[in-house]
Amino acid sequence: MKSRRFAFFGVLLFVVLSCKNNDAVTSGDAISKKADDNEIQTLQVYSGRGEKLIGEVFKGFEEKHNVKLKIKYGDTATLAALLLEEGEKSSVDIFVAQDSSTLGYLDDKALFETLPDSLLDKVEKGMKSPLRTWVGLSGRARVLAYKDGMEEESLPQNIDELTEKKWRGKVGWAPANASFQSFVSAMIALRGKDDTKKWLLAMKANKPKDYPKNTPAVMAISRGEIDVALVNHYYLHRLKAEHGDDFPVKNHYFKSGKSGALVNISGVAVMKSSKQKELSHTLVSYLLSADGQKKVVERNHEFSIAKDATVMKGLPTLESLNAPVIDPVVLNRLEETVKLLKETGVLI
Repeated sequence: MKSRRFAFFGVLLFVVLSCKNNDAVTSGDAISKKADDNEIQTLQVYSGRGEKLIGEVFKGFEEKHNVKLKIKYGDTATLAALLLEEGEKSSVDIFVAQDSSTLGYLDDKALFETLPDSLLDKVEKGMKSPLRTWVGLSGRARVLAYKDGMEEESLPQNIDELTEKKWRGKVGWAPANASFQSFVSAMIALRGKDDTKKWLLAMKANKPKDYPKNTPAVMAISRGEIDVALVNHYYLHRLKAEHGDDFPVKNHYFKSGKSGALVNISGVAVMKSSKQKELSHTLVSYLLSADGQKKVVERNHEFSIAKDATVMKGLPTLESLNAPVIDPVVLNRLEETVKLLKETGVLI
C-alpha cells in the first residue's frame, strides 16, 4: 500500500541517522575558470524528479554552459536517505526534490549550502527555505476538480462544506496518495490534530469514494461516477492534453488561505559538501531563468515559482491562490498523518 511507502520514508531516514554518529559570496551566474579551458566541467546531480519531467531543462543547461551533468534519477525519499548516509563525504553537488517536505527535513540536518541573495531573490516569498538553503522550482496546487456543467457558485467555498449532506457519496479522494497526505499534514499544522480528526470522520461518514491516485479520481468525474474530487491541479491539464480541451472536468481553487489551498513545491539545493559551489549556483540560476522555468513547468502544467515568470495558459497566477505558508518540515511528518488516517478509518 502506498501509505506504507511514505510512512517508511521517516523510518528509513531514522535508521540512516542511527547508523551515523558561511554564506556564499560569489554570483550564481558565474562559472569558475579551469586551468585547462578545453576541459568540460562536470556536476553530479541527485534528482527526485523524473527524467521525463526535468531532463529537458538539464540538457538545456549542458548545451548553454558546456557542462556535463552526471544525474542519478530516483525516488526523492530514497535519494535523501543516500545523502544522509554519504554525509560530508558525498560527491553530489545538487539535489532536486519532488517535494518541499524532504528539502525541509534535510535542511534541518544542515546538509545544504547557504545560497546567495542573487538566487534567493529570484523566488517568490514563502517558496524558499527559511534557512536560505534551497529554492522552489515549481508548484502543485490542491484543487476541487468538478464535472463540467456544474455552476461554480454551487461549489463549496472550503473543504468543510464537503461534509454537508448534499455532497454525500459525490466526492472522490485518494487517501493513500502522497499529495493527499501532505494536505492532511498541513491541516494538522494549521488546525490541530483534533479538528483534523473531526473533519476526517465527518468526511468518512459522508461516504466519499476512494481512488488509488489522482488521475483515476479525475477520470471518475468525467464518467459521472462522482461530482467532485480533491486532487492536485495538474492532473486535469494532463488529461486535457491527452483527451482534448472538451474533456468534461474543470478545476475549482479554494483560495481560502487554509490547507485546501495548499501549494506543494519541488525545489533545489546545493550540497554543503560540493566542491563546485560556484558552478552549482550557475545551474540553480538557470533552473530559475525564463528559459529554465519554461521547460520546468510546461511539461507538467505546474506553477512557476520564479518571480516575473510567465503564467502557464489555463492557470491562475500563483499570488491569486492565497496558499497557506507551511513549514516544509511539517509536511514530512507522515507517520503522525498516516496514524491519524488509519485511526479514523480513512486508510485501512
